[in-house]
Amino acid sequence: MADFVNTATTRTAERVLAAPIENITTFTSLVDDIITTNPWGCTEYESAGQILPPVAKNREYYSGNIIYEDAQARTIGQISVRAPTPAAFSTDVSTILADTSLRTAMGGTPSHDSSEDRFSCSLRCHDAGGETYLVTLTRTRIRLSSFEADTIRTSLETWADANPVLA
Repeated sequence: MADFVNTATTRTAERVLAAPIENITTFTSLVDDIITTNPWGCTEYESAGQILPPVAKNREYYSGNIIYEDAQARTIGQISVRAPTPAAFSTDVSTILADTSLRTAMGGTPSHDSSEDRFSCSLRCHDAGGETYLVTLTRTRIRLSSFEADTIRTSLETWADANPVLA
C-alpha cells in the first residue's frame, strides 16, 4: 500500500475581536464591502471551466432567539431562528414577533434581543499567487484558513487593523 504524502502546508490563523460586531447591518455591510472592494487584492480564476470572482460567499448563516415573557418578565418560552441570509433572518424574526397565534400559544410577550444574535459568513478568496483560501467572519472573530503564504495573513492583518468595525 502507498502512503499519503504531504503535498502542501496549509495553515489556519484566527483573530478574536476585542468587541463583537454591533449588529447584523454592520456585519452585512462589512461582508458586502469586502466582496465589492476586494481589499486583499484577490484575482479572478478558472475552475471547472467557469471564471470565478476574486472573493465570493462560500456559506453563511444568521441566528438568534425570540424570547417570550410573562407579565412578571419571566422567560416562559423561546424560539430559535436560523436563516441562510440576512434578509431571511430579518423576515423570520419579524414574522415570529407579529404572529398572534404563537403569542397566544406561548402565553407571553415576544421580544428579540439582537445583542445575542450570531452571524457567520465564509468567503472563498483567490490570491494573486494562485492560492485559494477561506476567510470566515463571525460576530466575534475572523478565521483565515487553508493558506500557505505569509503575505496572505499579513494582508488580512493590515486590513483588519485599519478597519474600525474590527477594533
